Amino acid sequence: MTGAMVQHLDAVPPMTSSLPPSGAEGVAELGHRRYVGGLWEEIGQLQFDFLLAQGLQPSHVLLDIACGALRLGVKVIPYLEPEHYLGMEKEAALLQAGLEQELTAAVRHQKRPQLLQGADFSFERFGRRVDRAMAQSLFTHLPPAAIEQCLQRLRPCLQPDGVFYATYFEVLQEQRNPTEAHDHGFFAYTKQQMEGFGEAHGYRAEYIGAWNHPRDQVMVAYRPAP
Repeated sequence: MTGAMVQHLDAVPPMTSSLPPSGAEGVAELGHRRYVGGLWEEIGQLQFDFLLAQGLQPSHVLLDIACGALRLGVKVIPYLEPEHYLGMEKEAALLQAGLEQELTAAVRHQKRPQLLQGADFSFERFGRRVDRAMAQSLFTHLPPAAIEQCLQRLRPCLQPDGVFYATYFEVLQEQRNPTEAHDHGFFAYTKQQMEGFGEAHGYRAEYIGAWNHPRDQVMVAYRPAP
């Protein structure tokens, strides 16, 4: 991590009141691609290439946490076997935009992605275990309690040999984050914090670090502890 990035990430995060609106109002104002941060093609392809490099197979069941308008989905759904893509997103407007504007009717019909709207990480609603899970730029918008809730509720839904990949903004010293989650908020954590979140909920944490993210988010992998 470069000194310039550390200097930026150690800055005081913006106040929630200065951020664009979240929820349906924000999606309507910004559009679904901008709402999830833009760089639609670049970050969608980056995630797909990363998962392939980590050994993703068509037979794997993949859970895309905070899947948005299917930025990763449009890349990975055609690759996976039917019904092997699970997406959970709290904003119904994003799911609707992804299904109607980003995913072709042919792919929807052939691959039958399983999508659920929800904000409480109730992954058990899918009724199946997953081999791989991905949360790209989710923990960058969440306080610690929400990160721990996500990890706790995912653990019983992850296969014993499964892996959960999550990105975050890294700082060298713990910083003062906002107290409430916000889709456009800025939250950053140390490597030790991210590892500790996982270890507290039955995971072995593996720091991956840089993975060519255009905004310098780093990656951590969580595997179920024996």
